[in-house]
Amino acid sequence: MTLPAAHISSINQSPTVKLLMRHVQPSHEHDACLSVLEIFQKNPNLFAIPVVNSEGMPLGIVDRHLFVETFIKPYARELYAKRKISEFMVEKAIVVDMGTTIDDVSKIIIDAGMQHMVIGFIITENGLYVGLANGHDLLNEIMQRKQEGLFYLAHFDQLTNLPNRLLFMDRLTRALGDAHRKKSAIGLLFIDLDNFKNFNDSMGHGFGDQILIAVANRLTSCAREVDTVARLSGDEFIMIIEDIDNQNSLDILCHRILDSMKSPWEVMGRNVFLTASIGTSVYPHDSTEAGDLILKADAAMYEAKRGGRNAHTHFKTGMRLYSMDKMTLENDLRLAIERNEFELFYQPQVSVDGGGVIGMEALIRWNHPERGLLTPIHFIEIAEKTGLIIAIGKWVVKEACRQHQEWIQCGYQPLRISVNISPLQFYQTSFCEDIRSVLAETGMMPSSLELELTEGMFMHNIDNVVKVLNELHDLGVLLAIDDFGTGYSNLSYLKRFPIDRLKIDQSFVRGIENESTNMEIVRTISNLAKTMSLELVAEGVETADEMNIVGMCGCDFMQGYKFSKPLSSSDFLLWRSEYESTLDVQTVILKAS
Repeated sequence: MTLPAAHISSINQSPTVKLLMRHVQPSHEHDACLSVLEIFQKNPNLFAIPVVNSEGMPLGIVDRHLFVETFIKPYARELYAKRKISEFMVEKAIVVDMGTTIDDVSKIIIDAGMQHMVIGFIITENGLYVGLANGHDLLNEIMQRKQEGLFYLAHFDQLTNLPNRLLFMDRLTRALGDAHRKKSAIGLLFIDLDNFKNFNDSMGHGFGDQILIAVANRLTSCAREVDTVARLSGDEFIMIIEDIDNQNSLDILCHRILDSMKSPWEVMGRNVFLTASIGTSVYPHDSTEAGDLILKADAAMYEAKRGGRNAHTHFKTGMRLYSMDKMTLENDLRLAIERNEFELFYQPQVSVDGGGVIGMEALIRWNHPERGLLTPIHFIEIAEKTGLIIAIGKWVVKEACRQHQEWIQCGYQPLRISVNISPLQFYQTSFCEDIRSVLAETGMMPSSLELELTEGMFMHNIDNVVKVLNELHDLGVLLAIDDFGTGYSNLSYLKRFPIDRLKIDQSFVRGIENESTNMEIVRTISNLAKTMSLELVAEGVETADEMNIVGMCGCDFMQGYKFSKPLSSSDFLLWRSEYESTLDVQTVILKAS
């Protein structure tokens, strides 16, 4: 099927297929098939060879796999020795002009079928062959572009477009390293708006958001281009001021910021008057550690508020630091297992084909005696930094298996249960033995346990990773890659690992009906994964549109709020009973109709 560039959308601004093009010496339609076989044998990385006529116009593609497989058979050489290569080519190959965009060709190749993802497509210029491209390169390019967007989402505040906490910490760490080498000073400004809550409460969050955007713009205008202005959270902003001469330099900047605040703010047709409190700290005078500098600037900001607001204060020894909350949480976390404060919640996974419940993901919750029910976002980071994640991870695996067996003893059919494994836990030398011991102790069938790993685990010490994964696979445990698409995202490396399932990250699923790129990524992953016999789970399915589209894209299973939020063990049983009863009723209605 030849698709000239004129027929492709010209408004798409993505790169063209020239970016993916590899020049592969074409064969001519009258070439002997054995000469092409010899080329494949000399070039093991050659995935396909284009076939052209005497004028250089493409006629088709010879797929390496199918072609070489033909000549493995007995007497194949004798039978086919005199045949021309044109008899072995895929005639309905995809042919696109060099000016075709990657977005457009991805739609074309995915719609054309999985075979074309594997053998690739021909690229022409003025109708003549110029190169070849394959589906793996296409997927990697789409992924890279998507990940650039994900990087922005992960590192910048979506409201103000300022760096967020993550990017701020990275820049501060780099700035401290530079300052150490140059023996220079750095200033931190911790800025908090005064009585901002009143605007949100009286005028609504939309009004408050507009104020935050305006504040971000004014803070940026007060800083130099080399300085970093970031939004930490809510109405908290922070600035890194490099190469300062002395405290007086920070005082001048603080006065400039406070003066800029005095001008009335016109927000949504209203004049608003706003003030801020600023706390400062200086490297290396106050501290040489990033976290400590932030805490001290924060403490100074609270002193400014206590002094009447609309002011700035520098940190002084003796000011109260506000780090007790995390310290207390860490101490409580050390006792949580001993006090039996953890609990597992379960989020169901359903089949795209028929909607039946096929499994669940076990998700930890912490019943804190004072703070109430805490989700992992409140404590997992602390657990990983302190190493407590190893003990917590062991408890999760054991409790998930115990609960699974309890349900079976009560007469429920077994389901696959998925458990997240942290990198620190996975890299323990005793990890495989720990899993084996839990299975033996609880009587759990290995095939009912699925361990969810992150892509990052596969990028270091690969030989050891392969060894551990093979040992788990031999044990009969299932293995899945969680949040697929947000990390390395190259399906080719999966061939080395005994993986059973991919869980497509919810960032590709959310609003997929309005994101053509996301739809292409999901469909591409689905097509290529199926060539490797990998199952696919779409995470974060919340709407009927998302459910229908991920199904059409080739996902096998779904998980998300469309079906249920994570539930306690007792609530999960109730949900399962009600959900399956509804499915039974629907089945009866369909049969009757």
